[in-house]
Amino acid sequence: MTKADLISNISNKTGLEKFEVQATVEAMMQEIKASLINGDNVYLRGFGSFIVKTRAEKIGRNIKNNTALVIPAHNIPSFKPAKSFKQNVKIKSKTK
Repeated sequence: MTKADLISNISNKTGLEKFEVQATVEAMMQEIKASLINGDNVYLRGFGSFIVKTRAEKIGRNIKNNTALVIPAHNIPSFKPAKSFKQNVKIKSKTK
């Protein structure tokens, strides 16, 4: 499913115009991104959590030159689904 499909489905289910739904979806994504950039996690009960994970510094290898390089510690965004969400996906995938 693409973002356009998501917007179309929400528009059909709610009766709202597609441009209104698109503005809402875009605003939600912008707020989630801004929160994660600021280091704050976003918790959506029953759906999951958008969290910031910290990756430790490590030594990587450039295989072309066979040299070691230091990859500094950095933060990455991550999504952790809610337990009920994971369970529903497991159940649905077993029935296929």
